[in-house]
Amino acid sequence: MKKHNVGIIGYGWAATAHIEAINSTRQAQVTAIYSSRPLDSADLSARHGGSIKAYQDVDAMLADPDIHVVDITSYPSQHRNQAVAAANAKKHIILEKPMANSLQEVREIAAAASANGVKGCVCFECRFSGQFQSTKALIDEGVLGELHYGEVDYYHGIGPWYGQFRWNIGKKDGGSALLTAGCHALDALLMVMGGEVDTVTSFSTRSKSEIFAPYEYDTSSVTLVKFKNGSVGKTAAIVDCLQPYYFHTHLVGSQGSLLDNKFHSSKLKTNKAAWSQLSMKMLDSGDVSDHPYATQFQAFFDALDEGRDMPLTSFTESLRSFEVIFASDRSAEQGGRPVSISEMR
Repeated sequence: MKKHNVGIIGYGWAATAHIEAINSTRQAQVTAIYSSRPLDSADLSARHGGSIKAYQDVDAMLADPDIHVVDITSYPSQHRNQAVAAANAKKHIILEKPMANSLQEVREIAAAASANGVKGCVCFECRFSGQFQSTKALIDEGVLGELHYGEVDYYHGIGPWYGQFRWNIGKKDGGSALLTAGCHALDALLMVMGGEVDTVTSFSTRSKSEIFAPYEYDTSSVTLVKFKNGSVGKTAAIVDCLQPYYFHTHLVGSQGSLLDNKFHSSKLKTNKAAWSQLSMKMLDSGDVSDHPYATQFQAFFDALDEGRDMPLTSFTESLRSFEVIFASDRSAEQGGRPVSISEMR
């Protein structure tokens, strides 16, 4: 038996990837699953391994003293109430993005966790990807010098062919192109650029394709970020494109530049006439089975064992990203009016 028993809330596509990743960690195992649909405990146990109890009453699962961590993979509009209830039940929390559909709800989740002494992990798993771990290492080693410009963009057509489409089209659970999916790119931009954000300016639009007509909100946005240290950045969140998945990254510094998995560095005296190639696993798929959950969840359970907040994607760290995300959406809703982060506090 492992040390941390985990109960899953919501049994959809993301949950199946979470279960495999949790069970692959050294300390944790999934022992319970809540779903509004009736599930069979024996079937779940056979499918995922171990002994898993099915629940149709989320309060009953939260009351189980043998469950130490709750992993919330339900609809975003349910996240606030479920996460606060989990915190009040003294369960540590893994929470799929977005944390919630308003900044106030995100703050209430973080406050409940703090008040109850529980730790949180937000699924901004791109921070734990090979691509961004290598990129950050390159920056930290000074290979690019001091960054003054960065762009990280999210291109992923979320149409009827994609499992998320059926609920993603609604404003209630989708929210915005940035909140529902592009948040990964903006969060990654904040990770690599460092520094505090001063102001954001965002514009949004939508495709004229009938494929994306069911959406209740603009499905493309671009956000310009001004940092307090003077650097600037940009994130495009495009969920109505007809192209392969693409997580675009371009960073420009005082001693070099990085473009996806290529770079040039005057510090290293690389050939300016041609990019030098980096060997790293790229973020090139929207399939949850390809997401680096296992690395992220291992870091979370390691942090739990040490009694500290996890690195990179704790509730406190993620709250900073959501302040910028919701400020960006406010700017877009107001036709591109610049919004300062101080205005959100």
